[in-house]
Amino acid sequence: MSDTQDQNAGNGAAAEGSNPPAINILTQYIRDLSFESPNAPGVLRGQTRGPAINIGVNVGANQIPNTDGEYDVRLTLNAKAGEGAEMLFHVELEYGGVFRLQNFPQEHLLPVLFIECPRLLFPFARQVVADITRNGGFPPLMIDPIDFAQLFQQRMAEERARQQVQTS
Repeated sequence: MSDTQDQNAGNGAAAEGSNPPAINILTQYIRDLSFESPNAPGVLRGQTRGPAINIGVNVGANQIPNTDGEYDVRLTLNAKAGEGAEMLFHVELEYGGVFRLQNFPQEHLLPVLFIECPRLLFPFARQVVADITRNGGFPPLMIDPIDFAQLFQQRMAEERARQQVQTS
């Protein structure tokens, strides 16, 4: 048996003694939830066509003080159906999770915090939005999957552009 097979168990897997990167969700929570239907009950009657729905997404992450590798990641979803007198509803949700990240190289922390962590939170936040809109008297709003990698890339490009403007 070769040295490579001894260390990789012959299948490319890391040897038992190594510490592979790990993500653990310690807790999930709703930090803020708001549902408004300012034109109810009038808007609940006679809807003939679907309203324009605007959805905003934001992700924030902070290391929790006095911990080793624990981060608070918050996913903010904003959904508005209709405008002005035609507004059906407005939902704001800030959904968070506490994650323990272990054995990640420093250069991988931001992508993990802003792509993988919100990807894990999203299905739960999506369900909260669907439930609150249904409970508000509307069909459940099922938000389409979100490409958090693309959002992260856009955010990094905006940061680079902002830094270039500041140094010019």
